[in-house]
Amino acid sequence: MGLSLKKLTFSLTLLIIGGGVGVFCSRYLPSPKQPFQQLKTVPVIQPPANLPVDRSVTAGIIQERDRNFIATAVEEVGPAVVRINATRKVTNQIPEALDNPLFRRFFGDEQPIPDERVERGTGSGFILSADGHLVTNAHVVADTDTVQVTLKDGRSFEGKVVGVDTVTDVAAVKIKAQNLPQVRIGNSNNLIPGEWAIAIGNPLGLDNTVTIGIISATDRSSAQVGVPDKRVTFIQTDAAINPGNSGGPLLNAQGEVIGVNTAIRSDAQGLGFAIPIQTAARVANQLFTKGSVDHPFLGIKMVDLTSATKDQVNQETDLNVKQNSGVLIVEVLRKSPSAQAGLKEGDVIQKINNTPVKKASEVQQYVESMTLGTTLAMEVKRNGKTQVVQVKPGAFPEGRG
Repeated sequence: MGLSLKKLTFSLTLLIIGGGVGVFCSRYLPSPKQPFQQLKTVPVIQPPANLPVDRSVTAGIIQERDRNFIATAVEEVGPAVVRINATRKVTNQIPEALDNPLFRRFFGDEQPIPDERVERGTGSGFILSADGHLVTNAHVVADTDTVQVTLKDGRSFEGKVVGVDTVTDVAAVKIKAQNLPQVRIGNSNNLIPGEWAIAIGNPLGLDNTVTIGIISATDRSSAQVGVPDKRVTFIQTDAAINPGNSGGPLLNAQGEVIGVNTAIRSDAQGLGFAIPIQTAARVANQLFTKGSVDHPFLGIKMVDLTSATKDQVNQETDLNVKQNSGVLIVEVLRKSPSAQAGLKEGDVIQKINNTPVKKASEVQQYVESMTLGTTLAMEVKRNGKTQVVQVKPGAFPEGRG
């Protein structure tokens, strides 16, 4: 019998999330409610005409000043960042009151309500290969009718959506072109808070916008970010990310892509989130290869154990947890791989294949990175005793959210 956890206030990291329908990212530019204020004229002070100037030295100073690591990274990667304009047709749901004959008789039906409307969305993406393989967010191109890809040099191509993975919000797009600029892939597995982060994209329709910040945190769960239907641990950055940045690259100081900018929280200012590039590249490779992605599935709900959560669990459930660390299983889905293997509610995961784990996000990352058919040796503490349970993850059930 599943445990009642309605009273729990801590966040549950799910290994059963995903599926669901991708949300189309319509980005409109509303007319400003107030006119722009006129800028005041600032007088320009001219140097004396007879002041000698060594222009070679001046040019060198300007060149040195402008050629910082940010400018260098942007100059190298910028040409490989693209703008994506997508459209789709949406069927209008006409309210019954408006479709009533009496309404039409009274107000007239000279202008019938259209059955369809066209939604337009704008996002970003970046080129992985010289022959036109691109990566963007799934919500930018999911369920679209047309996709137009525009390069920084002004060239425009029709894009073909090769595959969309709504579970990780990654999409693969192909354009017919050769000798294209391409990005360099970095390593998102060993990022440290405080490192530089550079975002390039088309926020609010403003092409080729560059923002700078730092890596604020790593391993943010999908629940923390506010997108619990995703199976991603996100990079958090304070580099400004706005609507339209979705799908663009997050770079390190060397100009290497370390993430795919994907989300902002409406209730926060100055925080943005990106999909780690190791996750995005792995998913994109499967999408380009076979058009879909296999996600391993355990069928458990977990929570990080601390002394505080331990006390709360013991007070609000019938469990008797004695450990202050590890990953507590709070629910095992019926007929899931975990249920069939013998995992139980109240088990505390200590290791996976002899690798210690302390957070539910680490368990999720480990499972997500493995291939289907591989058996996991999960070391758990049950009633004070250590046991090893062999679990063979299954394929992620379609339609599970």
